[in-house]
Amino acid sequence: MTEKPKNFVRHIHDPDYESQYRGKPIDHRSMICDRGRDKESLNGWWNFGIDQYDTCLRARWFEEKDTEDGRTLPVDYSFDEWEKIRVPSCWNTERERYFLYEGSAIYTRKFRYVPRGEKRVFLKFGAANYEAKVFLNREYLGFHKGGSTPFYVEVTGRLQPQNRILVVVNNTRKRTGVPCENTDWFNYGGLYRDVELIRLPAAFIKDFSVHLVPGSGFSKIRVTVTVDGADSGTAAFAIEELGIRHSITVTGGFGSAEIDARPGLWSPDNPKLYDVRLTFGEDEVRDRIGFREIRVQGADILLNGEKIYLKGISAHEESVKNGKAVSEDEIRENFRLAKEMNCNFMRLAHYPHTERAAQIADEIGLLLWEEIPVFWAIEFENEETYQDAENQLTELVLRDRNRASVIIWSVGNENADTDARYRFMSRLARRAKELDPSRLVSAACMLDHVNHVIDDRLAAELDVIGANQYYGWYQTNFDDLIRLFDNSKPAKPVIISEFGADAKPGHRGTKDEKGTEDCQLDIYRKQVDVLRRIPYVKGMSPWILYDFRCPRRLHFTQNYYNTKGLLSADKTHKKLAFDVMREFYAQI
Repeated sequence: MTEKPKNFVRHIHDPDYESQYRGKPIDHRSMICDRGRDKESLNGWWNFGIDQYDTCLRARWFEEKDTEDGRTLPVDYSFDEWEKIRVPSCWNTERERYFLYEGSAIYTRKFRYVPRGEKRVFLKFGAANYEAKVFLNREYLGFHKGGSTPFYVEVTGRLQPQNRILVVVNNTRKRTGVPCENTDWFNYGGLYRDVELIRLPAAFIKDFSVHLVPGSGFSKIRVTVTVDGADSGTAAFAIEELGIRHSITVTGGFGSAEIDARPGLWSPDNPKLYDVRLTFGEDEVRDRIGFREIRVQGADILLNGEKIYLKGISAHEESVKNGKAVSEDEIRENFRLAKEMNCNFMRLAHYPHTERAAQIADEIGLLLWEEIPVFWAIEFENEETYQDAENQLTELVLRDRNRASVIIWSVGNENADTDARYRFMSRLARRAKELDPSRLVSAACMLDHVNHVIDDRLAAELDVIGANQYYGWYQTNFDDLIRLFDNSKPAKPVIISEFGADAKPGHRGTKDEKGTEDCQLDIYRKQVDVLRRIPYVKGMSPWILYDFRCPRRLHFTQNYYNTKGLLSADKTHKKLAFDVMREFYAQI
């Protein structure tokens, strides 16, 4: 080991300053069930500072050390005098000067804490893009990677009457990240979902799942429960509307049961939800849960034993005003527009959207595809990158596996079929099945555009083959789409997970003029005319519901937006192709 010189100053000379923070990862193992619990919001106005050189981490500002040997030290921060920013929000949409900023930023606020008999206390962060390091009262608690899934930190014994919380959020795009540095959407940064405080008893329900037992003839419900703080005991499960009250023995912190039941089945036409209650000792969680079965049979997708065609649309989590920090009203507006198009299905691309999306979809009756951002050309050879992806998948599944609306876990999008990618994504597909055998697993695959055939080795690991194709747009000879379907004989159902074309809202011209609504309209008409005749295509989610920000799109018809939306970015203008999909779906 090289001896440091006597004039070495850690915070200015140490290039590996982050190594001191790597030993405390926050991942899926710290997740807790929080549905139906009382939570105290820490949203609102936080002090905020851009920290472009990561000086907070280098110089350990969080320690708030301003004296030494009785003398005052100079410091480079003044947390409580900094500007205020809203939480949740994306810093890009809060200040014009931060619109394109990528790097570290510091969030901090004080809050009072008064004990009320609880034995355990947790902080929940709905999401922070992409890495977050959490500090409380001058102590480092840990770091979380992954910009779209929730994370939890136990703060039992660390709270005082007055507390300072500090979070360093960094949205720098990295080659080793999931996604990596090259994506096709805007890189928002910030604490953009809720921050909450949760009080719990000493022994509490850490996780539970409830679903129909596949293949039981819709007559059995399986319940699992994981308890933290007690090895054994008895949990009580109840669905009063069904007359169910069932005791579950917990041993080694885990219990499960299969219960005879005949619930009304959830579907887009009948989004029936039941009030579910689970108690263990002093703890109780509640949820609204629907019961349905999704499976494949040959080239068909069956919902509750009946064939279904997934009439869908893709969507990003974005709004002009709020970026990724979409409001509930904006989510409901997106779903209303999908329903207006006669959709029963939506692909939430390309990362986990807010948990409120699936909860609302449960309520209104909309089937969902949920995805993790294994996007394009990430480092498939890198085991650390794989562990990041697997953790994001696990956090997503644990968060949403009680949502009836979610029928497909997608393990990625548009990756070249290399050996490393095949190993990487096969592991993810198997992990999804291990976590949740009651749903389908898919991925949005690229096609062989040389031989015009659906051919991806990953299909062997999938229940449903997702296929992205842009014949008439990137693949300019539309007739090759017909050749592709003639050449392909998949033994599994196929969802056309993307097709489409750019169109500047209101820009008209001939159908041969790229970027016009007329060109987009012509491509959509040709696509649906072909797709309606392909027997193994069992659904589609065209790209995309509305235009969204994308820094790689610089044509005058785009102006830093991906304009493949069927609606303008503000959703006030319906493009001509919107009605093509509405009419097509009405006929199926």
